[in-house]
Amino acid sequence: MARGILRIALVLLWVPALALGQAPVSYRLSFPEPEHRWMQVHIRFDDLPPGPLELRMSRSSPGRYAIHDFAKNVYDVRLVDGHGAALSVIRSNPHEWNVIGHTGSIDVTYRIFGDRVDGTYLAIDSTHAHINMPALLMWARGLEARPVTVRFEPAPGTSWRVATQLFPGADSLTFTAPNFQYLMDSPAEFSGFTLRTFTVPDGPGAPVFRLAVHHAGTDAELEAFTADVERIVREARRVFGEYPPFEGNTYTFIADYLPWAAGDGMEHRNSTVLTSASSIRSNRLGLLDTVSHEFFHAWNAERIRPRALEPFNFDEANVSGELWLAEGFTSYYGPLILQRAGLTQVSDFAAEMGDVINTVRTSPGRQVRSAEDMSRFASLVDGAEHVDRTNFDNTYISYYTWGAAIALGLDLTLRGRSNGQVTLDHYMRALWEKHGRPGGRAPGYVDNPYTMADLEAALASVSGDAAFADDFFARYIQGREVVDYERLLARAGFVLRPVSPGQAFAGQLQLQDVQGRPRVTSAVPFGSPAYAAGIERDDVIVAVAGRPVSAAGDVEAALGERKPGDAIPIVFERRGQRTTGTLQLVADPRVEVVPVEQLVRQPTAEQRRFRGGWLSSTSRNSF
Repeated sequence: MARGILRIALVLLWVPALALGQAPVSYRLSFPEPEHRWMQVHIRFDDLPPGPLELRMSRSSPGRYAIHDFAKNVYDVRLVDGHGAALSVIRSNPHEWNVIGHTGSIDVTYRIFGDRVDGTYLAIDSTHAHINMPALLMWARGLEARPVTVRFEPAPGTSWRVATQLFPGADSLTFTAPNFQYLMDSPAEFSGFTLRTFTVPDGPGAPVFRLAVHHAGTDAELEAFTADVERIVREARRVFGEYPPFEGNTYTFIADYLPWAAGDGMEHRNSTVLTSASSIRSNRLGLLDTVSHEFFHAWNAERIRPRALEPFNFDEANVSGELWLAEGFTSYYGPLILQRAGLTQVSDFAAEMGDVINTVRTSPGRQVRSAEDMSRFASLVDGAEHVDRTNFDNTYISYYTWGAAIALGLDLTLRGRSNGQVTLDHYMRALWEKHGRPGGRAPGYVDNPYTMADLEAALASVSGDAAFADDFFARYIQGREVVDYERLLARAGFVLRPVSPGQAFAGQLQLQDVQGRPRVTSAVPFGSPAYAAGIERDDVIVAVAGRPVSAAGDVEAALGERKPGDAIPIVFERRGQRTTGTLQLVADPRVEVVPVEQLVRQPTAEQRRFRGGWLSSTSRNSF
């Protein structure tokens, strides 16, 4: 392992050849007034064919599935020909500039505002520029195969450096991309970040890993954090047996841990963006959990990729029925890799899996849509803001969560069927060998993306049982059933037990005290006692079981005195009208996963063996 602070601009080890006969598209990024949250973009197009040039701002971004309409932050757009003469532009919608009358060359300049530090948008201030390319760069339809150069010009009085997966150019502030898809999948941090690097010499190719961290913590904190990241990087490789062939043999973690950042993680082909308002000191394990999730995406989603997302469409929402695997299985492996790497306790992993199981088992959304349906619904919920109210609390379960539950159930089922000889790791490796490892015709592309049928066929092959694979997909992925977690977990020495045994339950009501009365602030779950009693969002609770209430705590206290099966009156007001209903209380359906050791019992030898094969480092449980 080699680790240290690099004092020069980040440089990749491989430079792609420029496409013969095609003039590169040239971008120049400058920062005249970063304190005002805007930057200047200049684009040069040469050797253009006759006819209009269709300029676009992206409406979506890799790793995001909803529409974001990045054109909303673009202003002061100017377009001239190669001689400086103004050009005519037709605007058919807010994100298109169709340029006519050019003579083969066009210069475009515009300003763009950005003030959100996350994995989707753009942020500029006097300390840095945090860049997601689709949120920043106009592009021209029909020129997607052309090579690209990007020049970063430091803000006045700064000596910022660039962290990116883009390829090196003529100097430390100039970079290249071989095509449009790779460009748009290449985020950048332009600042005085701190850099740590390490290699993994025991892995094929010995890639270089870089952590470019913009934060307010100490060098000692970052040094320890880097050591933890290395443990994650090593453990993730053991699932697949090798690292992906990173272009340039380099992978970059771009992290902004700043009080004004939004919590996020966003995968890219040879890098990832990590943002959080918390610090390494205050939230080390939380930040590492995101690192683990996003790095697993280097295989799953970036290269093992749904056909519906290849190539990515920057003009529209991207809809895929397989996000339960691309995102959900990654959400399972994130904490599992932390556990295998020795960074968390068994009880931590059990608690996280308990939350996953609880959500899927109890959510009313499972009555409405399957995991496949929830995946397709991503374009309506993924980062999209709604002015109108929705009923998502009752109709939607995150494909991250449901997919993690499916992964847990499939892993334990495969292990149980084969006495530990076949696991989810084998399944992921099979997908890698067929759909990920073959690569693509150019950086940024995947030539053999998968379909739902491919996923089922891979399970049939790995399990050796086509009927099992067909049944599993029909019931748990395209159907709405959940596996028997209690039975599956018992073999590993875990117990699925009620969170609140014997406690009466009216439904998961969100209450807020407003002007001396508890108000319901979210949708009331389908099928719950509160729903059956006629209660809905915005209702104000007046009395429970004949007792007036003036705060949310009063409601909880009144319910706490009752037992499952009791029927009690509830009085509530809705838009000036007072109504009385009846709560037919039930047992609290929520559960938790606990190791048998917490019940003052010891796991059996067989439970220890099964658990060790599942949760221990795969370096000791190799294929």
